[in-house]
Amino acid sequence: MSSPDPGRFRATARAMDLGPVTLTELTTLPSVLRRTPKSIRRSDPELYTVVFPRRGVLTVRQAGRDALLTAHDFALCDSSQPFSLRITAPGTTTLISARVPRALLPLPARQADRLLGTRLPGGEGIGALLTRFLDDMTTDTAPQPTADVARLGAVALDLLAATLAHHLDTGPRNEDESGRRALLLDIDTYIHDHLPEPHLSPRAVADAHHISVSYLHRLFRTRDTTVTALIRRRRLERAHRDLTDRRLWDVPVHRVAARWGFKDHSAFTRAFRAAYGIAPSDLRELALGLPAAPPDPAQGPNGPAAPEASPSGR
Repeated sequence: MSSPDPGRFRATARAMDLGPVTLTELTTLPSVLRRTPKSIRRSDPELYTVVFPRRGVLTVRQAGRDALLTAHDFALCDSSQPFSLRITAPGTTTLISARVPRALLPLPARQADRLLGTRLPGGEGIGALLTRFLDDMTTDTAPQPTADVARLGAVALDLLAATLAHHLDTGPRNEDESGRRALLLDIDTYIHDHLPEPHLSPRAVADAHHISVSYLHRLFRTRDTTVTALIRRRRLERAHRDLTDRRLWDVPVHRVAARWGFKDHSAFTRAFRAAYGIAPSDLRELALGLPAAPPDPAQGPNGPAAPEASPSGR
C-alpha cells in the first residue's frame, strides 16, 4: 500500500468472518494497494475477491484491464495474479470486499479470467442482491450468533457463485454439483472451527460429516489439494498471523504452535520454514523489530555444553 501523502495518510479497516467468506470494510485517503509477483511467490491463499466502493471511486487493474468502479459497481480479483486498486478521489473512499477460497466457487478458471479487471454492474439484478447483502453485513456491527454466521456465510457464497455464473453465462448447476458444493462448504467451516484441535484429521472430518474418508478425498480432487494439506496450510496461516501480532509478542513460539494444533514443535518449525522460507522465531524478530534471542547458556556451539567438573573430579 502506498500513498501520495504519507504524512497525512489515514485508513481504518473492519473485518468480519462468515465461515469461509471474509468481509472487509476499508476507509482510506487516496492510496494504491498492490499485489505484486513477489508477494504472490511468498504466499498465495488462492482467493477470489469481489470489491466495490460504497463511497467514492475505485480503479481496479488486473489481467491487463482497468475497471473504473462507482456506485456499487464491482470487480473480481484473483490472488494468484498481480493486481492493483487505485483510490485517487480527494477525501476518503470506503471500499467493501468479500474474499472466498477459489475452490469453493465452481467457476472454470479460464472463464473466470475473462471477468478479471472488468466492471460488473452491481446496481441492478442479481449483482444488486450481492452488493446490498455485503453492504448490509458490513454496516451491521452487532455480533452474530455462531449458528447464524455459518448460514450467512452460505448465503454470501451462494450469491457470489450465482452472480459470477450469471456474468459468465455458465447456466445453473445440477443438483449433484450443488450438493457437493454445499458439503464442501460445511467441511470447510468445520475445519475452520476445529483448527486448534491437535487430533483434527481426514478421519475426524469424515466422521463429523458421516461420510467415508475415501469419499472425502474424492471431494477434494476438485480443489487441487488434500484435506491434510489444507489443515496444515490454514494452521500455518494462523500461526503466521499470531507471530506477527504485536499483542502476542510475549507468547512463546511453541505456545503459538500448540495453539493451532501442532503437537510437535520441531515438525512445526520445519513446516513453517518450508511454507515461508524462514524460521518462526526469525519471522517474529523481523516483523516486530525484536532483538535476537540471547544464546541459551545450556547450549554450546555444537550442542549442550559439557558440565564442568567439580574440584573433586566427580
